[in-house]
Amino acid sequence: MKNLILLFVGVAFLVISACEKKADITAKNKAITHRVEELWNTGNMTIADEIYATDFVNHDPNAPDVRDLESYKEFISMTRIGLPDFHVTIEDLVAEGDKVASRWTARGTHQGDFFCFTPTGKQVTWTSIHIYRFADGKIVEAWWIKDVMGLLQQLGVIPPPEQG
Repeated sequence: MKNLILLFVGVAFLVISACEKKADITAKNKAITHRVEELWNTGNMTIADEIYATDFVNHDPNAPDVRDLESYKEFISMTRIGLPDFHVTIEDLVAEGDKVASRWTARGTHQGDFFCFTPTGKQVTWTSIHIYRFADGKIVEAWWIKDVMGLLQQLGVIPPPEQG
């Protein structure tokens, strides 16, 4: 009976230890996701080198050429040239296993060339959802969904939907 109790206590200790380790990793991954917010808000590419793996893969249907870390950093720089006051706010953050999902609100004033669009001076706001996958304390993969149509409507590139 004594051996059974010791076995039970040992197994309970291992389970608790594993749960604490998982919670610690989840908290670290969420903190790294907040560094993504800082990266976009400051344009400090040193942050990108700290939080993204060198073999990072980006999945963004609206920017299919932005696939690796270098093209991702260029994408951030181009965005900040077109919208120098670009700022994102994380509205929601959910973590499970090796993934963290975030919902952002992005804002900026179109004061410079923004990809192929000349400056309009318009202030724009849009939302996006991102899922990041982590390995060894770094972001190794990201998936994006952005309200690009809403952004283009605000810039006047495409007409807004007709009011019913």
